[in-house]
Amino acid sequence: ISETIKSVLAQTYSDWELIVVDDASTDNSVETIKSFCDDKRIKLICHDKNKGLKNSILTGLKYANGEWIAFLESDDTFTPQTLEKRVAHCSKAPILFNAVNLIGDEDWIEEIQKQVSQTEKTLSALEFPTNMFKKFDKKNPILTFSSVMIKKDLLTETLFGSPVDALLDWWLYINLSFKNEIYYIDEKLTNWRVHSNSYIKKPHKPHLCFVNVLAYINVFKQNPSIGLFLFIINCTIKMTLTRLKVYYISIIRKIKSILGLKNRKSPLF
Repeated sequence: ISETIKSVLAQTYSDWELIVVDDASTDNSVETIKSFCDDKRIKLICHDKNKGLKNSILTGLKYANGEWIAFLESDDTFTPQTLEKRVAHCSKAPILFNAVNLIGDEDWIEEIQKQVSQTEKTLSALEFPTNMFKKFDKKNPILTFSSVMIKKDLLTETLFGSPVDALLDWWLYINLSFKNEIYYIDEKLTNWRVHSNSYIKKPHKPHLCFVNVLAYINVFKQNPSIGLFLFIINCTIKMTLTRLKVYYISIIRKIKSILGLKNRKSPLF
């Protein structure tokens, strides 16, 4: 958290406020954060109990005064020109995101790099700004919350209804992108840290709930059309096939573990 805050203090663009929401942490995070609060641009808000990602973001929005919200998770950092370069593109779209640089655990960087490279290749084929509403059908091409900046009024008008807290970003992007274009800055302005305690490195059980499909359904309820209905059916089929593949790989991994064989590391399984 110290490195994270220092990366904001080091910004070449100085007209910012930093809202730090402590979600009832049990380590020394609060004391570390307070050591930076002599800078009046930094505000610390503490939850009295753990409320999760959704409520932490809603708390931050409540106290934020700016027109734009830039997300920064507690173990990531900005490069010095992150905010300056994002602000330079503000007129192009109400939702911005940038490329990321992987830092942290070298073994896991090697595993995740393939996924990152595939995503970057997909994005490079698009002409921005563009509407990415249908680009979230199989996976989330925006790799981390820390690469995103969104106009505050869009967030305050959006339902934070994701049934899976950890996939809230995917839910939000789908709901926000239906009527709004997105602009991609093809520069690595965010340092995305991968380490032993990061979410992507933890073993996950496949989610029975298709968060992206439910997000599309939420949009459909407000904007019903035959075209969107057919798209949702197609998306559901794709997700079902993907989930079956996930379960198959999960079973293979369990069998290999029983036989004493080494499993390949993966950010998904």
